[in-house]
Amino acid sequence: MKAVIERAALLRSLGHVQSVVERRNTIPILSNVLIEASGDGLRLMATDLDLQINETVEAQVEQSGATTVSAHTLFDIARKLPEGSQVSLTASEGKMQVVAARSRFNLQTLPRDDFPVIAEGDLPTRFDLPAATLRQIIDKTRFAISTEETRYYLNGIFFHVANDSEPVLKAAATDGHRLARVTVPQPAGADSMPDIIVPRKCVGELRKLLDEVDGDVGISLSGSKIRFELGNAVLTSKLIDGTFPDYSRVIPTGNDKLLRIDPKALVQGVDRVATIASEKTRAVKMALEADKVTLSVTSPENGTAAEEVSGDYSNDAMEIGFNARYLMDILSQVESDVVEVHLADAAAPTLIRENDKSPALYVLMPMRV
Repeated sequence: MKAVIERAALLRSLGHVQSVVERRNTIPILSNVLIEASGDGLRLMATDLDLQINETVEAQVEQSGATTVSAHTLFDIARKLPEGSQVSLTASEGKMQVVAARSRFNLQTLPRDDFPVIAEGDLPTRFDLPAATLRQIIDKTRFAISTEETRYYLNGIFFHVANDSEPVLKAAATDGHRLARVTVPQPAGADSMPDIIVPRKCVGELRKLLDEVDGDVGISLSGSKIRFELGNAVLTSKLIDGTFPDYSRVIPTGNDKLLRIDPKALVQGVDRVATIASEKTRAVKMALEADKVTLSVTSPENGTAAEEVSGDYSNDAMEIGFNARYLMDILSQVESDVVEVHLADAAAPTLIRENDKSPALYVLMPMRV
């Protein structure tokens, strides 16, 4: 194969595909990116056997063909080449020559036939979702995905359709300490969609690609695989084979104490007092009285800290403890000037949302402090 491509186009495309490739691989071919030259473009593909991305990019193809070469090495070369340069890629007899400006590299290749491709099979459910909606879903839920490998069924975002007052698509993530859920109108074609869990790595790669997409994203899925079509890129992933817990049971409905407060002021206050909190617990205590919240931290090693934040509260005085990091993660997702914190008592889950019309809803478990 032989092709010439602009450095910026090659770098952008390699940036998308090489991030799927694991740094340490026991199977050498999985360290490589597949490059196929045909017609008037290159197709680049990388996989880790669970997640696969392929992208087409314009290039001058002088000779069709395909090969595989180290993804990270080629990406590093493209990154360091002079801006605006034309990159010539020539592959034959187990080698690839990369030439740009005054630079010349000879890289080892592996045969195209050894490269594994995820077999998608039949993907019966298909619908479009605006890129902005998908970005919102990911940004408002991703932080709550569990990183505990033993509870693998929590290592992703759970998508399911439901009939509330109207048909909706819901996305939820939880690590057992906090829950994030976003509800959006159900897209046409999603009504018969199975419940699915999209893995954390797929969510991360999808979010990077969404930054460069403005229109709709085509989504096709079955009970075991999902495919996202984003302009010139196609992301295919296996889904988590497990049952997501019935999270609706932990969403409180009877929390009768309401605090309305500026989320930014509360985040800054929590951040300041948590400076002296022990790394292990990160516990901060909130004491609620009429129209004010007193945040405090007591650390046996470092001492004490306290700060008052004004808010709108008119119920009985109460004290409750939270993990400072978890509370700040949730509050930083709130875009309005006021957040509603619905409380019951010091041991019950707390509901946090912008208002009852907001698509996003959060639940945070308290801590003993």
